[in-house]
Amino acid sequence: MGVGRSYCVALVGLNGYIVEVEADIGQTLPNFVILGLPDAALNEAKERIRSAAQNSGIPLSRRKITANLIPASLPKRGSGFDLAITMAVLRAADDIREIGGTVFIAELGLDGRLRPVRGILPAVMAAVQAGYPDVVVADANAEEAALVPGAKVRGYKTLARLAFDFGADPKDLALDYDPVDADVPADDAGHVPLMPDLCDVSGQGEARRALEVAAAGGHHMLLTGPPGAGKTMLAERLPGLLPDLADTAAMEVTAIHSLAAVQSTAVRLIRRPPFENPHHSATSAAIIGGGSGLPRPGAASRAHRGVLFLDEASNLGHTTLWTQPLLGQTAPRSS
Repeated sequence: MGVGRSYCVALVGLNGYIVEVEADIGQTLPNFVILGLPDAALNEAKERIRSAAQNSGIPLSRRKITANLIPASLPKRGSGFDLAITMAVLRAADDIREIGGTVFIAELGLDGRLRPVRGILPAVMAAVQAGYPDVVVADANAEEAALVPGAKVRGYKTLARLAFDFGADPKDLALDYDPVDADVPADDAGHVPLMPDLCDVSGQGEARRALEVAAAGGHHMLLTGPPGAGKTMLAERLPGLLPDLADTAAMEVTAIHSLAAVQSTAVRLIRRPPFENPHHSATSAAIIGGGSGLPRPGAASRAHRGVLFLDEASNLGHTTLWTQPLLGQTAPRSS
């Protein structure tokens, strides 16, 4: 037995960093230690990995297992490291062949299923940019990961099938287990909702002209008037005047929305400028973003390259308003 190695990606916001996973099997009493600043979710991976490997037909060694995540000074958060640690441990036990530079990003279920993780698009982008184009993800994340140019993506449903492709002995593997993933309805895959169109508006000549100028020049707007004057109706139609996003901008927007979603639903790049309309009672965290561990983008970030509409902006707290790039109700661009 030697030291097994595999690779994963640690996300800090939208920035991804390659993490090398080392695994060593010692000669002392059974134990499982993860080093390298893991958070609580990552520390719990020890039990998930043991159960998943056992139920897949490739039980882990009963000796002390030490997994080290390099660089050790970079905080590691989330469950996306499960698969990389498992493959490094299996390689250390000589249960699979050499892994090479393959990057593994997936969460493990106790039954050996590979589960999708949040932020797969920016993670794969970081791996490709760092020179690691070979990526293994959960089958539910495969279509989204394949959006990254230059990525060689392989999607798997189970750990047993993955281990078999990496040279594990097939006689003990649970290769007959084929879970049915019913989390995402197939009917909505790739569906692009229709956007409200300015041609639906009758009259409002000055407001229509202001919308066109704002869309053409990327300006902010302030819509004022009595209730029922049509301010919200006009603002909702501003994204329809904006052109489709270029490749780089579309990748940025899709990556942000990948971080915001727990279940991967992206099967194509987001080409239309997004529109976000948070309620005036929304908290600063909901609008700005944040959270412990892996932060979630707020409405302002999700509106990147699109429109952030602050309806009834005067009712927002002054702390929230001071953090926004405008003091109005509508912004054609948000960054």
